[in-house]
Amino acid sequence: MPKIKLAEKTIELIKEICASFDNKEGELINVLHQVQSKLGYLPAEVQEVIARELNMSVAKVYGVVTFYSFFTMKPQGEFPISICMGTACYVRGAEQVLSEFKRQLKIEVGQTTADGKFSLSSLRCVGACGLAPVVMVGEKVFGRVTSPQVLKIIEEYKEVNVEE
Repeated sequence: MPKIKLAEKTIELIKEICASFDNKEGELINVLHQVQSKLGYLPAEVQEVIARELNMSVAKVYGVVTFYSFFTMKPQGEFPISICMGTACYVRGAEQVLSEFKRQLKIEVGQTTADGKFSLSSLRCVGACGLAPVVMVGEKVFGRVTSPQVLKIIEEYKEVNVEE
């Protein structure tokens, strides 16, 4: 992956977030959540700044980022779509729902649409088994999703402008 140069204001933002958690190593997950919510993803260069600010190894930061499926090192679409593939969701048709998202968006898991609007991922479990199969678009949860509902979900976000 090509190395990116972080803007000075981005570095300052990361430092401010770390400082808001008293630069404590034990606050790593909270720091990562905050930084990802501001920047959209956690590339290696961002992880290096966080490691330096929290006085820990980059390897440890990287280990946490790669362990938890919520964190991403790749830029996401404006509307990240995640399909739960946990046991309850899987047995209730999550695989077909995922296939329909792939077909409608013309992308594979881990990819983003050419217009940058949607990215697609699958998760192990979102903890909403009673609503299986579950789809999340950003923070919004859709429960008991069926393949015919996929297009309706996509259409709901197609015309939305994030800056509004």
